Amino acid sequence: MESLNAAFFALSDPTRRAILARLAQGEATVMELAEPFEMSQPAISRHLKVLEDAALIARRVDGTRRPCRLRKDGMRAIEQWLDMMRAAFARNYDRLDQVLADMQPHTKGRQTP
Repeated sequence: MESLNAAFFALSDPTRRAILARLAQGEATVMELAEPFEMSQPAISRHLKVLEDAALIARRVDGTRRPCRLRKDGMRAIEQWLDMMRAAFARNYDRLDQVLADMQPHTKGRQTP
C-alpha cells in the first residue's frame, strides 16, 4: 500500500503527469524532459526523483546520459488498483439499476403511453 500511496502522490502534480505522458512515447533524457517546462534542470530532476521513488520511472546509465523510461511494474500497481475500483463501481451501478427497476410500477399486460 505504501508504494501505491507514493505513486498517487507522484501523480498529484501536473508536471509529473506531463513527464509520464512524455515518457509514454519513449525514453528521454533529463534535458529533453525539461524542454517544454519553464523550470530549471534541478527542478525537473527533483520531479524525476519523486517519480523514481514511486517506482513509476527508471533511469539507466548511457555514457554521460541518464535516459528515463516508464516502469511497467509501477504502472501495473496503479492499473490493478483502478481495475479493482472499476469493478466495485460496476457492482454498485448494477445494484442501483436493480433498485430502480424494482421501483418501476408493474405494467403486466398494459401498454405504457
